[in-house]
Amino acid sequence: MHRTFALAAVVLAVGLTAAQAQEKVWKHGILEAKSDAGFIAMVDRGGFAAKRGLKVELLQIKAGATLMKALLSGEIDSVDMGAAESIVAGARGTGVKIVGCGWPGVPQVVLAKAEIKSLADLKGRTVAISSPGSLPDLLFRGMLNEANVPFADVKLATQGADLDRYKSLVAGVTDAAIVSNEFEAVMPPNIKVLAKGSTAVPNFLRLCVATSSKVLSERRDDLVKFVAAEMDAYRFALANRAETIKVSHEMTHAKPDDKRAEFITDEAIKNKQIDPVLSIPLDRLDWMQNLFVKAGVIKQTVPIESIVDKSVNADAAKIAGK
Repeated sequence: MHRTFALAAVVLAVGLTAAQAQEKVWKHGILEAKSDAGFIAMVDRGGFAAKRGLKVELLQIKAGATLMKALLSGEIDSVDMGAAESIVAGARGTGVKIVGCGWPGVPQVVLAKAEIKSLADLKGRTVAISSPGSLPDLLFRGMLNEANVPFADVKLATQGADLDRYKSLVAGVTDAAIVSNEFEAVMPPNIKVLAKGSTAVPNFLRLCVATSSKVLSERRDDLVKFVAAEMDAYRFALANRAETIKVSHEMTHAKPDDKRAEFITDEAIKNKQIDPVLSIPLDRLDWMQNLFVKAGVIKQTVPIESIVDKSVNADAAKIAGK
């Protein structure tokens, strides 16, 4: 009896080892979890990557610029972050490639003190943004450019995360802040929505999945599986509102009565900000690239096809949902 039990234990151990060997680790970087985390982390929390044989390790970082450095250094395999950062990095010849855009709609807004009437009124005032080169920074530059407000006329306060920027505005430390629209659900009456990114710069893309040329050459098959898992995850998140909100609450440790996850989820669904097939809109990416040249962020444009890989997206679409 003891020999039978021991043999069974050995067989079980061998089986577990084999199963673990088949499951490959995929390191995926995201910005620090906010109330939209139910969409962004569903690829892991919903088990969609695991179904493709990938064990996802989510790395949360406050600033997009830091996240991009982690990708370029090889610390992570992919990122789900601002299309803006990926365009700038790709245009500078770093080998960054966009392989799909799951959240092309822009939920970011400029919140400001109630007495401020327009973006032009921000001249000489202090605005909270994230680190230079991050999505909030680049989006704000684009919004000012469209409103013909010189970027140099605005004072900037670098704040890492959306919550930090929101708190600095509410405390009166800054006059305005560019943040996720989730804070509309909780902002006090002396704070207003000054401008919405979605209307101020409608061609601006929010989040895309990007990777490096090194990962493309060494782990392309795993990358295809991961992008397919992302497609399945976004599709599930859109169809399962309650589950999406639940994941957001868990990841942000939000209180049960916190309405921010409900707000941003409903806004994303109502305004069709999510693209579950992770399309790659070259025209909008190229528009953004030209915007960054005008804003002095990059010196010149490159062929937009050189910073995307549509073949990975096409191959992922073939297996998504299966």
